[in-house]
Amino acid sequence: MGQPTPDRNRADWWRTAVIYQVYVRSFADGDGDGTGDLAGVRARLRHLAGLGVDALWFNPWYLSPMKDGGYDVADYRTVDPAFGTLAEAEKLIAEARELGIRTIVDIVPNHVSDQHPWFRAALAGGPERDLFHFRPGRGERGGLPPNDWQSEFGGPAWTRLPDGAWYLHLFAPEQPDLNWAHPAVRQEHEDILRFWFERGVAGVRIDSAALLVKDPELPDFTEGRDPHPYVDRDELHDIYRGWRAVADEYGGVFVGEVWLPDTERFARYLRPDELHTAFNFSFMTCPWDAARLRASIDDTLAEHAPVGAPATWVLCNHDVTRTVTRYGRADTGFDFATKAFGTPTDLGLGTRRARAAALLSLALPGAVYVYQGEELGLPEADIPLDRIEDPMHARSGGTDPGRDGCRVPLPWTADAPHAGFGGEPWLPQPVGWAAYAADRQAQDPDSMLTLYREAIRLRPVFTEGPLTWLPAPDGVLAFTRAAGSATCVVNLADPPATLPAHTALLLASGPLTDDGRLPKDTAVWLRT
Repeated sequence: MGQPTPDRNRADWWRTAVIYQVYVRSFADGDGDGTGDLAGVRARLRHLAGLGVDALWFNPWYLSPMKDGGYDVADYRTVDPAFGTLAEAEKLIAEARELGIRTIVDIVPNHVSDQHPWFRAALAGGPERDLFHFRPGRGERGGLPPNDWQSEFGGPAWTRLPDGAWYLHLFAPEQPDLNWAHPAVRQEHEDILRFWFERGVAGVRIDSAALLVKDPELPDFTEGRDPHPYVDRDELHDIYRGWRAVADEYGGVFVGEVWLPDTERFARYLRPDELHTAFNFSFMTCPWDAARLRASIDDTLAEHAPVGAPATWVLCNHDVTRTVTRYGRADTGFDFATKAFGTPTDLGLGTRRARAAALLSLALPGAVYVYQGEELGLPEADIPLDRIEDPMHARSGGTDPGRDGCRVPLPWTADAPHAGFGGEPWLPQPVGWAAYAADRQAQDPDSMLTLYREAIRLRPVFTEGPLTWLPAPDGVLAFTRAAGSATCVVNLADPPATLPAHTALLLASGPLTDDGRLPKDTAVWLRT
């Protein structure tokens, strides 16, 4: 097969891309103030090019009070000063493209910051109130919320103002929901899309993509209500058809954050005139179990097939406990919602599984997302209670540890202060964090970083053709791609597995047994 040479200039690059998620605040600090910024990203572009990724997805870098890590946007046309300037963002987009790396930005259409000019005008009693969901309260003197909806972050989804009116926020009170029935809201977002496409971005990730439209009656929530009063409303599809028309003007692409259990309704968002791709959360939340992983893979491919959209695969993101920690359990007792476990973490076990999972995900048909630090094998960090910033922790009354544990600033240089991140990090780095530093791993042929680099370099052998499962013992996943010329085998069972016939071992997540069999929690790529 020779050396794989992916064609990054293909118009449909997004169908097989490896996309790296950058949480700017924690990536690299270029000015020494302890907060990651665009200057830090620009200084580390060579690392990303060396990793071999096709695109970068940036969490919001816009002007924001940071009440929810930047997902409370005050101005989409201004970069937050903590991160840099609009001119720096334009330079970053251009410099990355010179290295063959495209840029995807984040849009949060469900809500804005309470510091957004629209909402500030609404608070003053202006006509901008029509751009949000303001309602009188219920009960005596309007003292009760307009309905019983609950915030995704805990507590009521309504906040009362001094004048007695209530406003809707499905997330934090500082994130008022927009009224997507108002034409000005729709026009503004289409203009925002054009603004960033004109600055060279290749795509847009859509946050909470299924939540924008609300039942105009704002009825109480009833379990099993159909249609749901604010999730997956049919009116959403006309919005996204309008967005697709904008993207098509620029050759841009979309990836939607769409959490839906109904696979048929999920696929509707991926019709040819709507979104290009959507995140696949069933695979990410699946326990380390061969049968359940195979079922997740089969279900994902089946739900995408009718609309011709590529699947996406991801092991972790900025909202989820890191893969090494999540997989480092002797049982499958991980509760994704509460981040609770039945047994203590074994980082050695978690690392072995994470390495195998990396080869599994990168061999599957479709696009792959890699959250920053996964290529370093970072575990979840324990954040001191007095340093937690995630609003999920406070609004849950302290029962939810929040998401800061996967957002700790990255270690770059083992012997530098703060592991080379920059100034004193905004979230504390754990003791021993420098052992994961990129410079140290780059020199280690057995490191997680080396594994990711080699897997992404070799991945083109797995980007053609459908997946075909091979007969395998219980607990073993084995499949071919590229007309049977490339095979991936993952052993999740206790007994070492005999490898199928092959002409070369391309890559292994760990050592084989002395007699050439595949140990538990290990994966290989084979040329067949």
